[in-house]
Amino acid sequence: MKIAFYGSSLVSSYWNGAATYYRGLIRHLAQLGYDVTFYEPNVYERQTHRDMAPPDWCRVVVYDGTHDALKQVTEKAREADVVVKASGVGYEDDMLMEHVLANARPGALKIYWDVDAPATLAELRQNPDHPLHKQIRQVDLVLTYGGGDPVVYGYRGIGARECIPIYNALDPETHHPVPPEGRFACDLAFLGNRLPDREARVDEFFFKAAAMSPGQSVLLGGSGWGDKPMSPNVRYIGHVSTRDHNAFNVTPKAVLNISRSSMAENGFSPATRVFEAAGAGACLITDAWVGIDFFLKEGEEVLVARDGQEVAEILAGLDTAWAKSIGERARARILRDHTYAHRAAEVDRIVTEFFRQPRVEAAE
Repeated sequence: MKIAFYGSSLVSSYWNGAATYYRGLIRHLAQLGYDVTFYEPNVYERQTHRDMAPPDWCRVVVYDGTHDALKQVTEKAREADVVVKASGVGYEDDMLMEHVLANARPGALKIYWDVDAPATLAELRQNPDHPLHKQIRQVDLVLTYGGGDPVVYGYRGIGARECIPIYNALDPETHHPVPPEGRFACDLAFLGNRLPDREARVDEFFFKAAAMSPGQSVLLGGSGWGDKPMSPNVRYIGHVSTRDHNAFNVTPKAVLNISRSSMAENGFSPATRVFEAAGAGACLITDAWVGIDFFLKEGEEVLVARDGQEVAEILAGLDTAWAKSIGERARARILRDHTYAHRAAEVDRIVTEFFRQPRVEAAE
């Protein structure tokens, strides 16, 4: 079965937090026999910051950020059995969705795959004239990066035929324990790009905790933080390539996950970092959000903080042996229940089921 997948980027994680999500899912879908072509625009300098070569399990087509190039690649949608338009592609998303839907052949399964569903739904509530309101009624299925029941009911409420969360997960061949590297040595590390709906939470959970822990060494990775005021114990290293994520997660005593505001408020939206860190055997401290125990057990497989002070308190009482045991238990849990092999099998089941269903156009 052929899939045409229009997304942000498969080969670059630069300003593209969904990269490892796409890689894990598509690689395991390919193992199930799917023939996937991933179409990504050459924007945001992603192609000059590639962290993987085009893989043998997926054909990657990079197109220029122009209207003509967009129209040309969307014509290829008519060759696919399944056509996927992801959110947050980064170049003319509304136009891309319009052309993908127009070019999908009759009988093809049309999917909108939202990798930022809580934020998308908030935007749609604020903008009743957004083109996506009409476009959602033209797809057969909405899949999301996460979000639980609030996202499912939110999409059904705006006319989606069905919405099913496909959560982040672990690809154990990509994220796994490696020897520690001195350049990432510290007591606490955080990796995340500077984004408007994350910064206030990073101020609280990371920068405040660092300032309250002057005796602890703290490491910050990710794009955009260069001009941010930081306490003297914070070392900023900029963008961290995905090829270095295992060492970044393994080396520190603990790593910190901080959800974006919309994800934290909605719950059931674990970031890729959660699974990457657990897969490497890292001791993970996460901000609190509803649904954590669905993925990792608080106090045994993950440490949970409600604010920056709690991060600092956890760090002050965390010894190396305890941190190691938490990381080992987290890795075992994720390998058992939350790998991309599990997620790809779920997608395969969903696609098979929806192909069997009679499809009619939703009412406008």
